[in-house]
This record gives sequence, structure tokens and C-alpha cells, in this order.
Amino acid sequence: MNTLPESNAYKEILLQQSPLLDVRAPIEFAKGAFPQAFNLPLLNNEERHLVGTCYKQHGQDKAIELGHTLVSGQTKTDRIEAWRAFCEQHPTAYLYCFRGGLRSKTTQQWLANTGIEICLIQGGYRALRQYLLGTLAQADKRFDYALVAGLTGCRKTGMVQALDNGIDLEGAAYHRGSSFGSHAVAQSTQVTFEHQLGIDLLNASKQQHQILSLEDESRFIGSVDIPANIYNKMRNSPLVVIEATLEQRLQQLLEEYVINMQAEFAELHQDEDTAFNALSEYLLASMQRIRKRLGTERCDDLILKMQRALSLQKEGHGFDAHFDWLQPLLDQYYDPMYRSQLSKREDSIIFRDNFDSCKEFLDDYAKTASNR
Repeated sequence: MNTLPESNAYKEILLQQSPLLDVRAPIEFAKGAFPQAFNLPLLNNEERHLVGTCYKQHGQDKAIELGHTLVSGQTKTDRIEAWRAFCEQHPTAYLYCFRGGLRSKTTQQWLANTGIEICLIQGGYRALRQYLLGTLAQADKRFDYALVAGLTGCRKTGMVQALDNGIDLEGAAYHRGSSFGSHAVAQSTQVTFEHQLGIDLLNASKQQHQILSLEDESRFIGSVDIPANIYNKMRNSPLVVIEATLEQRLQQLLEEYVINMQAEFAELHQDEDTAFNALSEYLLASMQRIRKRLGTERCDDLILKMQRALSLQKEGHGFDAHFDWLQPLLDQYYDPMYRSQLSKREDSIIFRDNFDSCKEFLDDYAKTASNR
């Protein structure tokens, strides 16, 4: 009998962005996954619960027997067909369950019985995750950082995305890092954020970067937090400050908070009114989140201006009325807060200028470091 293929080449699997067939239950997948993973479970949530209970009460053999009973007949046929279709679409895919044990080996064997061969990841999800956690643990020793700073709306994220050595923390977190930072769908879990960040760092290491450009972030990006060793090093890293006019920054916020979010909700909801209502709820909820910091009177005033802008937008009058709440939000809330924070780190600033000049400086700074 031929031995079915297995691999522990975790680095290559992750760097090649190989498609991954994740046969864990949906409840496990929802807690955290890898960017290139697709969930086609061997056992659904209820079946997994029943098998787990049986294992605790009656042992492994009875649990396996129950699993084969639950996944039999048409249910088994349907799941094998789904795996076959995935493998045919992704011939370079790898397979895993939580530990690379019974579930993935059963899936692999059932596929082999139909003539489909797929490589199993040794140690499964847990081993792949531990490899990425090891990458995160070394990130403060492997790299130095340059932080992209500046007032809200100066395109800090755009700068990081434009740099060869940029690591997009907000992209990995799927959140823009402010009270208005959420997207139309839920942000990444902490686990998924760590996986994406680990993969980004692996790619940076492969490209032999010595310095990484990161956005100047608080510890938390929405509901996820930056690993402590990385964040602590960020706090002691040099700053490059992007300067932009108020008009440029207002236009950037209009695009991020209103225009782009409307497009996200339109893609999520086919009905135009439903999409617009979702946009309105997002904007109002975001403002409410900073009510305490704004103060009740100021918050109520901005909400009235926001509601007026939304009404005009819905009536076909464009987006310009949104500046009526965006400008005081910058003037009275974001700018004083960030200027205060930045003033405490003046000694860390190594350059400040407009977007293009900062990009040129950061490119040269990284190249100089790599030539040392």
C-alpha cells in the first residue's frame, strides 16, 4: 500500500500561499484561520460535539465508530464530492485538521480511494500556527522599524502600502484603527490577524528587509492587539511624519468613511436602500463610540450635521455636506489628541514633509540600512 504524502515544510507552504483544505468544524474555523484556507469540514459543529462527547464517555474506538455512522451514505458522498471539486480546482493544495490526525487522515484516505491525492500537513493547524507564532516572537529581533506618523487623514496606511518594506497592520487586522475604522463585514479575529501578520513578516524576511515601515498605531486596532514584543519596539522606533493640508485630509476622510464604505455596503447588499441604511448605521454608531470623549453637546451637534449630510446624500446632492461634521471632528477631536501624543515623542521624529517626500525618505532609509 502506497504511503500518502505528508509535509512539514511550513515556511514554503505559507510563502507560496498554497491553497489549504481545512476540514475542521466551522466553529473551529471561525475562531481563526489562515488567509489561503477554505473550510470544507469532515464533521459539522453538531457532529463534532456528538463525537467529542462520545470520546469522553466511551473512548476513542466508539467515537470513531459514531463518526463513521454520522458521516455515511449521501452525507459522505456529498462531502467527498466537495473535497474532490476543491482538489481539482486547486491541485497544489494541502490538507489539515487541528492536529493533522484522524480527521485529516480520514479525509485524505477517502479522497485517495477516489483517485485524488492531496498532501497532508504534519501536525495540522496547530503546527502551522505555532510556526507563525514563532515568527512573530522573533520580529523585534529580526527587524528594525520606522513608523509612519501624521494627523488623521494624511494617508499613513497608503504610505505603508506603497513601500516595498511596508507591513500593513490595519490590513492584517481588517480595521482602520479608529472609531470609524470598521468595514462592512466583521474584522479579523485575533488569531487570524496573527496569522496574516506572521505571513507578512515571513515575506519581509524572504525579501531580506532589515527595516520595516509600520504605521504608528495604538496597541489595539479595533478588537485585535499588536503582539507585545512588536508594539514595545514600535514605541522606541523613529518616526517619519506625513504633513498634509486640511483640505487633503478632509477629502481622504470623506473617501474612507463615506464613499468607500458606501461601496462596501453596496457590494454586500444588493438593495440600494438597505446599503444606504447600513452606511447610516455605521456612521452614527461610530460617532456614538466617542460620545464620552467628545462630550454630549458636541457629539449631538455632530450627529445632527451627519444626519443632514446623509439626507442630502440620499436626495442626490452628493457628499459635500459631510464636510460639515468631518471638519469639526478633526479640529475638535482627532487633531488635538494626536498632536498631544506626537509632542511627547518629538525626539523620535527623524523626518517630516509631504507624502511624496516622506516616501522618498523612507525608501532611502530602508536601502541605506540594507547596505550596512
